Amino acid sequence: MLKELLHRRKFILFVFTIGIGGSFQFGFNISTINPPSEHIKKFINETWMERHEKPLQEYSLMLLWSFIVSIYPVGGLIGAQIAAIFTVKYGRKKSLLCNDIVAIVAALTMGFSKMARSFEMIVVGRFLYGVNVGIGLVAHGLYLGEIAPKNMRGAVCMTRAVFVAFGKWMGLVVGLRQILGNESTWHLQLAFSGLPALIQLIILPWFPESPRYLLIEKGNRDLCIDALQKLWGTGDFTEEVEDMMAEKAQMQGSSKRNVIQLVRDKMVRCQFLTSVAISTGMQLSGINIVYFYASDVYHQLGIAKDKIPYVGIGASGIEMLTSVMCGFIIERAGRKALLWKGYCFMALWMVLLIITLSLKEKFSWIPYCSLAFILAYIFTFGMGAGSVSGVLPLEIFTQSNRSIALVTANSLQWLSLFGLGLVFPFVISALGHFSFLLFFVSCCLSSLFTFYVLPETKGKTLLQITEDFNNLRIAWQKGIFSRIYKRPVIANQTETRSTRL
Repeated sequence: MLKELLHRRKFILFVFTIGIGGSFQFGFNISTINPPSEHIKKFINETWMERHEKPLQEYSLMLLWSFIVSIYPVGGLIGAQIAAIFTVKYGRKKSLLCNDIVAIVAALTMGFSKMARSFEMIVVGRFLYGVNVGIGLVAHGLYLGEIAPKNMRGAVCMTRAVFVAFGKWMGLVVGLRQILGNESTWHLQLAFSGLPALIQLIILPWFPESPRYLLIEKGNRDLCIDALQKLWGTGDFTEEVEDMMAEKAQMQGSSKRNVIQLVRDKMVRCQFLTSVAISTGMQLSGINIVYFYASDVYHQLGIAKDKIPYVGIGASGIEMLTSVMCGFIIERAGRKALLWKGYCFMALWMVLLIITLSLKEKFSWIPYCSLAFILAYIFTFGMGAGSVSGVLPLEIFTQSNRSIALVTANSLQWLSLFGLGLVFPFVISALGHFSFLLFFVSCCLSSLFTFYVLPETKGKTLLQITEDFNNLRIAWQKGIFSRIYKRPVIANQTETRSTRL
């Protein structure tokens, strides 16, 4: 698989191009807000003093800082709704290109905030970044799911998680005080996202629109084949085109549906609710809180202040490495196993982390154990939920439902992120390290859900996956909640034994 990818260098460049303007921006803006946090708070206080001749109260400053952090997922939620319209009406490529302009405007707003002495511009820029990422995540996910060759679909779709991790790592590297994370250049760090957007705006026009979109949505077979040749090189694409035509024929007579219609349709309800649960569980696992409030989290670990940025870079590097590793084992290990086992280990690391944080004053070596557990937590997240959660919505829905399902899953992710970003500073102030119990409970529930409910999608066609979900729906109606896939086999075996007797 790796050798085949290396032979398709143009395709790799294409994946990189859509990645830096898609999920990379999400990861970067998750982590980049933390390194300059003290400088931003100081800037807010100074600006307030200039206007009102008195400093902000500590509680008001914390509330305003929480709002700056939390306005990002609000923009993401709105961006996801915009993506539902743009990706269908204008296509994946044009949506990303228009989205780059939003990122550049946000970068300029952030970059000039210090000169204008306006912390409100930081709020506006942060909101626009959220809109940019909300559109980019949906368009990037759909693009990847529709341009990947069948034998490389799992590895290609996994690059979405790799770019998220790469963005988090880059946000922390750029935030080092030796680069842009100092008092004189923090505003340039906040404007850095405009650079990858500009790169995508220049390079992406040279690549084609999604072949599947061109054939199924626009009905243009010639443009579809031309796009396949530009992406994959010369060859016979009869089988791929026939698969798309079969899916298009299956969609005949059906119109685009909204969320309510998806929930009401019993044939796709289980897929939809499963996608929602998996996406929300990933956000509630607490991984992004580590990047939002890394200084507070690592302070709880007892790490020296000047060492915190380097610990954060190492942690995000681990997530990036594990995301790449997961791409090589996902087809062998399976989606379900990576998810439920990953959540189990994440819950275990959380318990051990809470215990070591409770004992950190008694033993000098305990903080190192705490750090080891949080790194293990990030490692497990990258091998499981962080990588697999983004692949599932692209595998379990047909073309007609994939867009709205992905938008809804992303919307709930943004809502979860908004709630955590707004509340967590107050929770950690009130509960300290016991606030991590919330993530322990979330990981336990996610593990149980994926073990008992989620069917394995590895090596299965869309028809087989749909049949598994239909069995799940029937089992729910009968009140059966465990071992639903094994019972038909047991029943058949019983019938066979009775027949033999």
